[in-house]
Amino acid sequence: MPECRLPERIPDCELLYLKDFVPAAEADDLLCELIALPDWEQPRLRLFGREVDAPRLSAWYGDPGASYAYSGVVHEPRPWPPVIARLRERLWEELQLSFNSVLANRYRDGRDTVGWHSDDEKSLGVSPVIGSLSLGAQRRFLLRHRTRKDLEILDLPLEHGSLLIMKGDTQRCWKHSLPRMARCKEERLNLTFRWVFVEADQ
Repeated sequence: MPECRLPERIPDCELLYLKDFVPAAEADDLLCELIALPDWEQPRLRLFGREVDAPRLSAWYGDPGASYAYSGVVHEPRPWPPVIARLRERLWEELQLSFNSVLANRYRDGRDTVGWHSDDEKSLGVSPVIGSLSLGAQRRFLLRHRTRKDLEILDLPLEHGSLLIMKGDTQRCWKHSLPRMARCKEERLNLTFRWVFVEADQ
């Protein structure tokens, strides 16, 4: 499987970028199938004491009990759509990565974004593994170290059909974002697979 080289020796960070995890023609079909899912909603976020619409559409899927809390809201998972369940099986079969949930984000054009954050909620464990599949428009994915101001911001273009795996200390030590790209008129869809620890796991 083709692998894109990342900068070597990134402190406190473990990344693996697979450029063609899903081949282009298959990725085209997959994008259309996912966009057609009926579950897209615009989340409400709590910022500076008030609620606002998130600049993207989202859906949360997973095994029973794999609820996920962020921005002050607890999200109960919808059952796995067959198209995403097949991707989860593929991640296990090809990479031995096991996940019980996925957050789907749909960026309708370059005006839709996600701000600086880490996937470091307590329910994800100490060193979470995140498998991030990108489909559609190529967008910039930025990472910056939480405390090391001497380190440059990493700027990774996430391509159609690519898979970025983040593990180790990445979520504890780095934040990431998807900045606005005013000239981008196409949709991008992102699936971030993860393992949520439920009470029975702890």
